[in-house]
Amino acid sequence: MRKSTFLLPVLVFAVVAILSAVFIVDEREKALVLQFGRVVSVKEEPGLAFKIPLIQEVVTYDDRILSREVGPLEITPLDDRRLVVDAFARYRIADVRQFRQAVGAGGIAVAENRLDSILRAETREVLGSVSSNDILSSDRATLMLRIRNSAITQARGLGLEVIDVRLKRTDLPTANLEATFARMRAEREREAADEIARGKEAAQRVRAQADRTQVELVSEAEREAEIIRGQADARRNAIFAEAYGEDVEFFEFYRTLAAYRASMLEGNTSMVLSPDSEFFNYLKSSAGVDAN
Repeated sequence: MRKSTFLLPVLVFAVVAILSAVFIVDEREKALVLQFGRVVSVKEEPGLAFKIPLIQEVVTYDDRILSREVGPLEITPLDDRRLVVDAFARYRIADVRQFRQAVGAGGIAVAENRLDSILRAETREVLGSVSSNDILSSDRATLMLRIRNSAITQARGLGLEVIDVRLKRTDLPTANLEATFARMRAEREREAADEIARGKEAAQRVRAQADRTQVELVSEAEREAEIIRGQADARRNAIFAEAYGEDVEFFEFYRTLAAYRASMLEGNTSMVLSPDSEFFNYLKSSAGVDAN
């Protein structure tokens, strides 16, 4: 009875010791075995592992790719056009032993704070060496690669491997938005005024050319009309002269009738003539002449 009473606590202690000496390494984790705060061994392969109970302890770290958001960062490119940039990084713990030595018991929280400082410094340095147009253009992929490559070297001292760095958002500071919009509006208005001025200048040239063409056409038409009228008058005078030479009395009679027709139209000015005027020669009858 006394023997079983003695063996039971020993058995319980042995079971507890064995269970505390065994631990499981998950495939998504890496484990460190610490003895009085010093790294004794690194367990990276998944499965069962052992440690000394009560003396050694196990600390695990995530072996997956992790993400870290970098808060809004205000930068000043070469053209002094201030921008607010949001970025994020993807990283993983590459050397868990060095990671533990660099951050101590702080773990991921301390590592991410230091990684934030590295990313902010490299982002300011790289984006501050180019113009804002380069940041907003398709060249930003090259800039992100430069930030990543610069951050890799410094993050290696923390036992981290920076896999990728991306710029999510690039905006103007709120205080500068209105001034920037006003400058953009002024620039567009200036361009519009230049276009309007060039349009008016072109329109003036077209109108001047059209006026010149009109004057030339009218002058040429009037010149040709005068020539034709002169030729017609000459032809008419020639016909009149020929007709006058054929029968002088008939020609005089015809011209007098034409004068009668022109002078007696409705609305013409009144004429005061002497009854014995030669104008009425062909209106007088022999009876009338005898009476006179």
